[in-house]
Formats: sequence, structure tokens, C-alpha cells
Amino acid sequence: MQQICGPTEEHPGVEFVGQVTVYPNVTIGPGSVVYGPCVLGHPPRGKAPGELPLVIGASATIRAFAVLYAGCTIGDRFQTGHYTLIREDNVIGNDCSVGSGAELECGNRIGNHVRIHTHVGMECATLADEVYIGPGARLLDDLHVPCPRSRECVGGAVIEKFAVVGADATVLAGVTVGARSVIASGSVVTRDIPPGVIAIGSPARPHRPVDEVECFKGYYPHAYVWSLPDPDEEAGS
Repeated sequence: MQQICGPTEEHPGVEFVGQVTVYPNVTIGPGSVVYGPCVLGHPPRGKAPGELPLVIGASATIRAFAVLYAGCTIGDRFQTGHYTLIREDNVIGNDCSVGSGAELECGNRIGNHVRIHTHVGMECATLADEVYIGPGARLLDDLHVPCPRSRECVGGAVIEKFAVVGADATVLAGVTVGARSVIASGSVVTRDIPPGVIAIGSPARPHRPVDEVECFKGYYPHAYVWSLPDPDEEAGS
């Protein structure tokens, strides 16, 4: 374990601002900036320091008071807020951000261009590309108090491409939110939500198609039009 402040030969091209605790077997891509105090490569329970790797891609920004555990792989241009906690066994794609006070427990699989906002909590979730998780949302991984076979049970939530989970919404374990669907703020999702709808309530139910939601500023023909497939790309595929 090292206390790093300033340039170091072990992590070329990485800027350390303030004192940063870096455990062995941590790789950080060039062009990254790490603000201390924070901890990179914290060993999970039962593992020795350096036994599992922590890999962070190029051009990352890790902000003060973040703690990233060993056993994670994170893509390029990653950003954390302050006080972000990322536990072991998380796989995160390129161009993702995890906001201040968010807690990613074990076992999440996160695609590219995903934004996880402040104070989000999630475990064993699967997030496709271009997903947005609003402030304070919860993605659960168990339907009851954990038992000895919890990991073999229903599993975490699945959020498909371009879906939005609104602020303070809760998605129960084993539930799938379909592509381009929007979960309204404060809703509780207890069953699968089909693609392309607005879902509201507790329990959340489909309210109307996303394509019927007007852009109140008039900038677009309707809300979320940018998430529609590109016809030219589909024709060429």
C-alpha cells in the first residue's frame, strides 16, 4: 500500500492531487486525475492486498473521498463524484459516471455511456448502454433478508438500453425495465416493464408510450426522440 501525492513512475501519465492511498495491483490509465484523500484497490473481505486487480481505464477522474475496491474493471473516461463507493466484482464500461454518495455493491455489470446519479444504491444489477439512473434510486438484488442461497435466487434488476429510472424510484430484484422505458420518480417497480413506456406508481404500471410525451420546450418532436434507432444504421446492419 502506498500513499501517493504527485507524479509517480508506477502510474505514468496519472496526476495525483492530494494524498491518495493506492494498494498493490492497481492499474490506472494515462490522462487520469485522482483527487485525495481517496482509496484505490481496497481489498475485499478475505482477500490479501493486491490479490485482486483494480483496472481503471484512461482519462478517468476520481474525486476526493471515493473508495474503489480491488476486483473491479472500469473503462475509459470514467468519473466519480465525492464519497463514491464501488465494491468488488463490478464491471463498468466506457464513458460512465457514478455520482457523489452512490454505493455500487458487488456484482454489477454496467455498459457504456451510463450515468448513475448521486446517492444511488445498487447490487448485482445489469445496466445496458445509455442507461440513466436518477438521484436516490435503488436497484435491489434480493426479495427478502439475505439467506445462505441468496446468490442463486432471483438476482438483480436488469435495465435495458436507453431506459431511465427516475429519482428515488425502487426497482425490485429480478425485474427487467425494457429499452427506452422511463420509470417515474418515486415509483416502485415490482414486475417487468415493457419497452418504450412511461411507468408510474407503486406498484409501477405502464401509463403511456414514451413517444406520446411532448417536449414541452418544443426542441424535439417528442421526448426521448434521440433514443430511437438510426434508420440508416439499421439499414446498413
